[in-house]
Amino acid sequence: MADLKPELILDARVLLGEGPSWHEPTQQLYWVDIEGKAVHVYDPATATDRRIAVDQMVGCVVPRQSGGVVVAMERGFYGLDLTTGATTLIHDPEPHLPANRFNDGKCDSQGRLWAGTTRISHDEPSGSLYCLDTDLTCHRRITDVWISNGLAWSADDRTIYFIDSPTGRVVAYDFDVASGAIANPRTVIEIHSGNAGPDGMTIDEEGMLWIALWDGWRVTRWDPVTGRQIGEIPMPVARPTSCVFGGPDLDQLYITSASTRMPAEELAKQPLAGGLFRCQPGVRGARTYAFKG
Repeated sequence: MADLKPELILDARVLLGEGPSWHEPTQQLYWVDIEGKAVHVYDPATATDRRIAVDQMVGCVVPRQSGGVVVAMERGFYGLDLTTGATTLIHDPEPHLPANRFNDGKCDSQGRLWAGTTRISHDEPSGSLYCLDTDLTCHRRITDVWISNGLAWSADDRTIYFIDSPTGRVVAYDFDVASGAIANPRTVIEIHSGNAGPDGMTIDEEGMLWIALWDGWRVTRWDPVTGRQIGEIPMPVARPTSCVFGGPDLDQLYITSASTRMPAEELAKQPLAGGLFRCQPGVRGARTYAFKG
């Protein structure tokens, strides 16, 4: 039964909630506060959230099959021990670009971590989308990116979807699941809705894309075959940032949000900004894959 009214499950009031992933073994949600320099672990069973401080802005967090998690931060990919908070550098693909940081990311079905960068000031397309392979080699897949954001794969692993937020487009690429190579870019969705822009993204079992609209007050559902919007979740905050399916049956949609760079009078109109939300969209979604490196 669909219930598209989002429930506030954590009044977190973070600056820039993002990069959520679902950890099936513990039934917990991993997510980050980019500007607050923290990784969060939310436990739905107890409705409690644990905050783990890190020393850099952190764009996303994914489970690691060998234990702990991997995070993409300002200065590269790191392993993070959730117990001690210790970080270990895995690879920094952009030591020559100190004005960049990592943003959103997730793993494909083979356990490779895909994450992209953005210039912190967002004033030029100096970002790239990278693939960190399971042997810890790193490959640049897309260049000249403004703000690397949402990622999703089709169920048959033949297509990868990617959002560079300021373009307002979802671009599909042919995906070679064996090698991780991508080819044949084509725009499948264009989102032009005032000041609202596409941010984080996930995919459901019907192949439809769920896209958070920054400054759009909603999370939207799109058909990548027709390019049409077919549903939406109205939000009580202007800046929903990303979403991921979780729960025992992967039928709950967890939604992060942001409060950053808002004047006081605007924040007063949306006191739940920066909170963590959940709803029952009436469809199951894609699982979160762990990093296998």
